[in-house]
Amino acid sequence: MKSVTAIIALFLTLHAQGADWKESREIRGLFETAGADGTFVLYDVDADSFVGHNPARAETRLVPASTFKIANTLIGLAVGAVDNVDEVLPFGGQPQAFKSWERDMSLREAIAMSNVAIYQELARRIGLERMQQNVSALKYGNTDIGTVVDSFWLAGPLKISAVEQTRFLADLAQDDLPLPQEMQESVRDILLVDQGENWMLYGKTGWENAPQPGTGWWVGWVNRDDKVYPFALNMDIQQASDAGKRVELGKSCLKALDVL
Repeated sequence: MKSVTAIIALFLTLHAQGADWKESREIRGLFETAGADGTFVLYDVDADSFVGHNPARAETRLVPASTFKIANTLIGLAVGAVDNVDEVLPFGGQPQAFKSWERDMSLREAIAMSNVAIYQELARRIGLERMQQNVSALKYGNTDIGTVVDSFWLAGPLKISAVEQTRFLADLAQDDLPLPQEMQESVRDILLVDQGENWMLYGKTGWENAPQPGTGWWVGWVNRDDKVYPFALNMDIQQASDAGKRVELGKSCLKALDVL
């Protein structure tokens, strides 16, 4: 009954937004083959429609983990906490979960290796009040950052759904966020992960409770043939080796939908 209620709530939400949802048997099959419990959603911006797997979970808000680094970068630039994405920030000198994080680096480097310490430093420079103002202005998920400025995206209370991720990323991809265009362009630049003859792939991973089991994310968008296709995947991570499935499974979904 709970899942039926969630699906009805999703239908009402999407109906109110004027968007349609299509469940993809092929995407569901990819999740089953991978042994993954999760959701994938692709947003067709032009058609204002969604296609993917597991609509109830796609509308369920979860802690964004390191996918929030996208918004954190935008906000850091907007308030002047850093001058640009190549300004070097200190990691603080404390032992980190990964040795590769234990050095000072720019946001361009830090977002590529998902360095938590660098982005915690950025959040502290932003400060709680300015962070809350900007998270609210971006309409990011439930917009609740609580009272601890350097951990709210790692342990809550901030939460966002896969559907909300795609709408946020659609705005970023099209310069539609309430921020200067050059700042949005800078963030897009450091999110580019791959490209081909007629497409460009932008993405960011996230892992709540890393390196312990938890929830894994991969979000981003594809620019192809002058169209924008934002996507979001999240899945349960039962063991550390499952983390590698995020991008692999996500790319398989994009290929199945003829986006990659």
